Amino acid sequence: MVKVQLAELQLAIMQVLWEKDEATVAEVREALKPDRSLAHTTVGTMLAKLEASGHVAHRTEGRVNVYRSLLEQEQVSRSMITDLAERLFHGNVADVMCHLLDGCEVTPEELSRLTQLIQDKERELKHDR
Repeated sequence: MVKVQLAELQLAIMQVLWEKDEATVAEVREALKPDRSLAHTTVGTMLAKLEASGHVAHRTEGRVNVYRSLLEQEQVSRSMITDLAERLFHGNVADVMCHLLDGCEVTPEELSRLTQLIQDKERELKHDR
């Protein structure tokens, strides 16, 4: 798995690109409002950095660059959560889950889904033996 770590603003920009499929600097800037009031140049600089690191690409449409993500949202989520679990819990999945269950409100539907995921994983592990 490719390790991808994004800072908070980078992740927010990537989320806009995942939602819109592609966007200009102005469209990304607008989508980040009202939570973030950023200069056009700030968003442009962040997109250029994301492109330099291979996370996004652009095409030119007239005088405007249109950006798109080169990474799947699932790939980034998995990489970042795996890294967090390693750094905070030494990779102990049970500790991660206990921490999340104790610290978050969980609906009965979410708990049911978690139970199903655990059962699916148990079946997968039994099958691999």
